[in-house]
Amino acid sequence: MNLTQGFIPSARTEFQRYKDLGDRALSQLSDAQLFASPGPGSNSAAVIVQHLAGNMLSRWTRFLEEDGEKPWRNRESEFREPAQDRKVLMARWEAGWECLFEALDQLEGLPPETRLHIRGQAHSPEAAVTRQLAHYASHVGQLIYLGKWLLGESWQPLSIPPGQSEAFNRRMMGPRDQA
Repeated sequence: MNLTQGFIPSARTEFQRYKDLGDRALSQLSDAQLFASPGPGSNSAAVIVQHLAGNMLSRWTRFLEEDGEKPWRNRESEFREPAQDRKVLMARWEAGWECLFEALDQLEGLPPETRLHIRGQAHSPEAAVTRQLAHYASHVGQLIYLGKWLLGESWQPLSIPPGQSEAFNRRMMGPRDQA
Protein backbone atom coordinates (compact mmCIF):
# COMPACT_ATOMS: atom_id res chain seq x y z
CA MET A 1 0.00 0.00 0.00
CA ASN A 2 1.32 3.45 -0.79
CA LEU A 3 0.28 6.86 0.45
CA THR A 4 -1.82 7.71 -2.58
CA GLN A 5 -4.54 5.38 -1.35
CA GLY A 6 -6.30 7.92 0.83
CA PHE A 7 -4.03 8.52 3.80
CA ILE A 8 -2.56 11.86 2.74
CA PRO A 9 -5.87 13.39 1.61
CA SER A 10 -7.42 12.30 4.90
CA ALA A 11 -4.49 13.69 6.91
CA ARG A 12 -4.62 16.95 4.93
CA THR A 13 -8.32 17.30 5.79
CA GLU A 14 -7.58 16.81 9.49
CA PHE A 15 -4.60 19.20 9.49
CA GLN A 16 -6.77 21.80 7.74
CA ARG A 17 -9.52 21.26 10.29
CA TYR A 18 -7.11 21.90 13.15
CA LYS A 19 -5.62 24.93 11.41
CA ASP A 20 -9.13 26.34 10.94
CA LEU A 21 -9.95 25.73 14.61
CA GLY A 22 -6.72 27.45 15.63
CA ASP A 23 -7.42 30.38 13.30
CA ARG A 24 -10.93 30.78 14.69
CA ALA A 25 -9.74 30.58 18.30
CA LEU A 26 -6.93 33.07 17.72
CA SER A 27 -9.23 35.49 15.88
CA GLN A 28 -11.35 35.85 19.02
CA LEU A 29 -8.39 36.98 21.15
CA SER A 30 -7.37 40.60 21.53
CA ASP A 31 -3.68 41.39 21.24
CA ALA A 32 -3.42 41.53 25.05
CA GLN A 33 -5.19 38.16 25.38
CA LEU A 34 -2.94 36.59 22.76
CA PHE A 35 0.03 37.22 25.07
CA ALA A 36 -1.73 36.46 28.40
CA SER A 37 -0.67 33.40 30.37
CA PRO A 38 -2.76 31.56 32.96
CA GLY A 39 0.19 31.60 35.37
CA PRO A 40 3.83 30.73 35.92
CA GLY A 41 4.93 27.74 33.89
CA SER A 42 1.95 28.05 31.55
CA ASN A 43 2.11 29.14 27.93
CA SER A 44 0.26 32.01 26.32
CA ALA A 45 -1.48 31.49 23.00
CA ALA A 46 1.40 33.43 21.42
CA VAL A 47 3.95 30.98 22.81
CA ILE A 48 1.91 28.01 21.57
CA VAL A 49 1.69 29.60 18.10
CA GLN A 50 5.44 30.29 18.13
CA HIS A 51 6.17 26.67 19.14
CA LEU A 52 3.82 25.15 16.55
CA ALA A 53 5.30 27.29 13.78
CA GLY A 54 8.84 26.39 14.81
CA ASN A 55 7.99 22.71 14.92
CA MET A 56 6.27 22.75 11.52
CA LEU A 57 9.11 24.61 9.85
CA SER A 58 11.68 22.27 11.36
CA ARG A 59 9.81 19.04 10.67
CA TRP A 60 8.71 19.77 7.12
CA THR A 61 11.55 21.80 5.58
CA ARG A 62 13.66 19.46 3.40
CA PHE A 63 12.08 16.55 5.28
CA LEU A 64 13.00 13.98 2.62
CA GLU A 65 16.71 14.83 2.85
CA GLU A 66 17.21 15.97 6.46
CA ASP A 67 16.18 15.05 9.97
CA GLY A 68 13.01 16.83 11.12
CA GLU A 69 14.86 18.40 14.04
CA LYS A 70 16.94 21.00 12.25
CA PRO A 71 20.19 22.37 13.69
CA TRP A 72 18.92 25.91 13.07
CA ARG A 73 15.84 25.40 15.27
CA ASN A 74 16.06 26.70 18.82
CA ARG A 75 13.14 24.92 20.45
CA GLU A 76 13.81 26.40 23.88
CA SER A 77 13.42 29.94 22.53
CA GLU A 78 9.94 29.04 21.25
CA PHE A 79 8.77 28.84 24.87
CA ARG A 80 9.94 32.33 25.74
CA GLU A 81 7.44 35.10 25.25
CA PRO A 82 7.60 36.29 21.64
CA ALA A 83 7.84 39.90 20.55
CA GLN A 84 4.51 41.62 21.20
CA ASP A 85 3.62 41.81 17.52
CA ARG A 86 0.55 39.89 16.38
CA LYS A 87 1.25 40.45 12.68
CA VAL A 88 4.75 38.91 12.87
CA LEU A 89 3.50 36.01 14.99
CA MET A 90 0.60 35.24 12.66
CA ALA A 91 2.87 35.41 9.60
CA ARG A 92 5.05 32.74 11.22
CA TRP A 93 1.93 30.65 12.00
CA GLU A 94 0.91 30.82 8.34
CA ALA A 95 4.46 29.98 7.17
CA GLY A 96 4.47 26.87 9.35
CA TRP A 97 1.15 25.62 7.99
CA GLU A 98 2.18 26.42 4.42
CA CYS A 99 5.38 24.39 4.89
CA LEU A 100 3.34 21.46 6.22
CA PHE A 101 0.80 21.52 3.37
CA GLU A 102 3.58 21.71 0.76
CA ALA A 103 5.25 18.72 2.40
CA LEU A 104 2.01 16.74 2.26
CA ASP A 105 1.97 17.31 -1.50
CA GLN A 106 5.43 15.72 -1.70
CA LEU A 107 4.39 12.72 0.40
CA GLU A 108 1.72 11.51 -1.99
CA GLY A 109 2.91 8.53 -3.97
CA LEU A 110 6.09 7.85 -1.98
CA PRO A 111 7.05 4.19 -1.86
CA PRO A 112 6.10 2.47 1.41
CA GLU A 113 9.74 1.83 2.29
CA THR A 114 10.42 5.60 2.52
CA ARG A 115 11.63 6.66 5.96
CA LEU A 116 11.45 10.12 7.49
CA HIS A 117 13.65 10.95 10.44
CA ILE A 118 12.68 12.94 13.52
CA ARG A 119 15.39 13.36 16.14
CA GLY A 120 17.29 10.48 14.60
CA GLN A 121 14.35 8.06 14.72
CA ALA A 122 13.15 6.56 11.44
CA HIS A 123 9.41 6.74 10.79
CA SER A 124 7.24 5.55 7.95
CA PRO A 125 5.60 8.56 6.28
CA GLU A 126 2.28 7.56 7.85
CA ALA A 127 3.83 7.39 11.32
CA ALA A 128 5.57 10.75 10.91
CA VAL A 129 2.37 12.42 9.71
CA THR A 130 0.30 10.79 12.47
CA ARG A 131 2.84 11.88 15.10
CA GLN A 132 2.67 15.48 13.93
CA LEU A 133 -1.11 15.48 13.55
CA ALA A 134 -1.48 14.40 17.19
CA HIS A 135 1.07 17.00 18.31
CA TYR A 136 -0.61 19.87 16.46
CA ALA A 137 -4.10 18.81 17.57
CA SER A 138 -3.03 18.84 21.21
CA HIS A 139 -1.68 22.37 20.93
CA VAL A 140 -4.72 23.64 19.03
CA GLY A 141 -6.78 22.22 21.89
CA GLN A 142 -4.67 24.32 24.25
CA LEU A 143 -5.38 27.42 22.14
CA ILE A 144 -9.11 26.70 22.36
CA TYR A 145 -8.94 26.17 26.11
CA LEU A 146 -7.01 29.41 26.58
CA GLY A 147 -9.55 31.26 24.46
CA LYS A 148 -12.41 29.91 26.56
CA TRP A 149 -10.58 30.78 29.77
CA LEU A 150 -9.71 34.30 28.64
CA LEU A 151 -13.04 35.20 27.07
CA GLY A 152 -15.46 33.46 29.41
CA GLU A 153 -19.03 34.21 28.37
CA SER A 154 -17.78 36.14 25.30
CA TRP A 155 -16.23 33.00 23.78
CA GLN A 156 -17.90 31.98 20.53
CA PRO A 157 -18.05 28.16 20.33
CA LEU A 158 -16.12 26.59 17.46
CA SER A 159 -18.37 23.56 17.22
CA ILE A 160 -21.89 22.74 18.38
CA PRO A 161 -22.88 25.34 21.02
CA PRO A 162 -23.90 24.00 24.43
CA GLY A 163 -27.52 22.92 24.51
CA GLN A 164 -27.81 22.55 20.74
CA SER A 165 -26.59 18.98 20.17
CA GLU A 166 -30.03 17.49 19.60
CA ALA A 167 -31.04 20.13 17.04
CA PHE A 168 -27.68 19.77 15.29
CA ASN A 169 -28.02 15.99 15.09
CA ARG A 170 -31.53 16.32 13.63
CA ARG A 171 -30.24 18.69 10.93
CA MET A 172 -27.32 16.39 10.10
CA MET A 173 -29.31 13.17 9.99
CA GLY A 174 -32.39 14.52 8.28
CA PRO A 175 -35.83 13.06 8.74
CA ARG A 176 -35.98 9.43 9.82
CA ASP A 177 -38.60 6.88 9.03
CA GLN A 178 -40.86 6.45 12.02
CA ALA A 179 -42.15 3.04 10.84
